Amino acid sequence: MSGVAAAMLASAVGAQPPASAPVAAAPPAPKPGLRLPDIPLHDPWMVADRKTRTYYLYSAASPRLTGAGRTGTLYYKSRDLASWEGPFIAFVAPTDSWADPAVGAWAPEVHEFRGRYYLFTTLHNPAKRLPTADSTRPNQMRATMIAVADSPEGPFALTKTDAPITPPDFMTLDGTLYVDRRGAPWMVYAHEWIQMVDGTMEAIPLKPDLSDAAGQPIHLFKASDAPWLNAQMVPSTRENHYVTDGPELFRTKNGTLLMLWASYMKNELGRNGYVQTIARSTSGEIQGPWVQLSPLVGNDSGHGMLFRAFDGKLMLVLHQPFRNARGKIYEMEDAGDSLRVARYREDLSGRPLQALPGQAPRE
Repeated sequence: MSGVAAAMLASAVGAQPPASAPVAAAPPAPKPGLRLPDIPLHDPWMVADRKTRTYYLYSAASPRLTGAGRTGTLYYKSRDLASWEGPFIAFVAPTDSWADPAVGAWAPEVHEFRGRYYLFTTLHNPAKRLPTADSTRPNQMRATMIAVADSPEGPFALTKTDAPITPPDFMTLDGTLYVDRRGAPWMVYAHEWIQMVDGTMEAIPLKPDLSDAAGQPIHLFKASDAPWLNAQMVPSTRENHYVTDGPELFRTKNGTLLMLWASYMKNELGRNGYVQTIARSTSGEIQGPWVQLSPLVGNDSGHGMLFRAFDGKLMLVLHQPFRNARGKIYEMEDAGDSLRVARYREDLSGRPLQALPGQAPRE
């Protein structure tokens, strides 16, 4: 974020009290000396906190792990990306929101602005059914919410409790923060394939304090826009679908705006496997148009995000495989108009790349 954008956001973010008070929970006993293969990790998110020279690695916490019978967000911390301590609890879903506190809290992300930290996480209400259009699957209320704290360790409190930030009849997930060149904040999210069949990426403007939406959502692209995916199948409510997962925005060294996202593609044996891919905005703005580039990482890997290590290297963390997932770290190259994998960091990931049936290891 530019200095101008930072100043604009800093002046706009107020000290409004959160709509829901933080919930203290009895955390599990943390363990030191963990490696990534020791940590069950789905939809990882990394914060490199330069104030404390500490890496924070976030994932969803089950009701059992929070110690409160409610779902939430956990984190591990490290000084070197190789040895980790945790888990610790950063957020517990409150009982006074629209969401079922025992369900969800998927794909947590933590973003820092003006000394405060904002947690984006997807909550659910299975009892609230949504209208179904082309999908044969039952639709339920699902949306990414925002919580705030003064530390990356929490405790985080929801900024809004009475309704989702995205339209309440949209089934959405995996929201991420994007701040445009004017300093205006947006939530970029996936509109569920369960509701859409052909899942989409959309963006909704946020209020300056990130407490709620500030306008209507805009369409960015649909999953079938990816030529490597579209060539494999035709959307069908009963057999096939196009998935959009895990968006993250990244501006390259020459100002190109990229989006990491994840989907599924068939491998050599005809089986669906998770894949980490990338898109580019031809205008350099969130409105696009967006063009789809070749996938970055296959082998049932995905939902990744980029961060800068303390030595300045650009890194990618993702999970692999989709089931019983563990974290994998790659060193990346900023190519200006795209990204390239420089090398797989086995020293940090804790184990060599292993091919899944029908696929070869791919960096």
